[in-house]
Amino acid sequence: MEVLLRPLITEKQSEQTDKLSTYGFVVDRRANKLQVKKEIEDLYGVNVVAVRTHIMPGKTKTRYTKAGLLSGRKGSYKKAIITLAEGDSIDFYDEI
Repeated sequence: MEVLLRPLITEKQSEQTDKLSTYGFVVDRRANKLQVKKEIEDLYGVNVVAVRTHIMPGKTKTRYTKAGLLSGRKGSYKKAIITLAEGDSIDFYDEI
């Protein structure tokens, strides 16, 4: 099972990274906090102080088109907010 799916890069998360040294990741729904912590420490070589997880519910989306009203649903996902030890950081853009 792959625990980390992708980093969560949003404007809000970028602010929290600068102020609080927290990073966000979209993770597998079956992954627990211990698995997420181990994966982050192994992959990036940093010390993780805390892991918080949230299951974000799916949202209903509606749009008006020439053919009429179309309704759909976005899927739910699980995100993990990682707090790193003082002095540690993760650079998502170093491999580009």
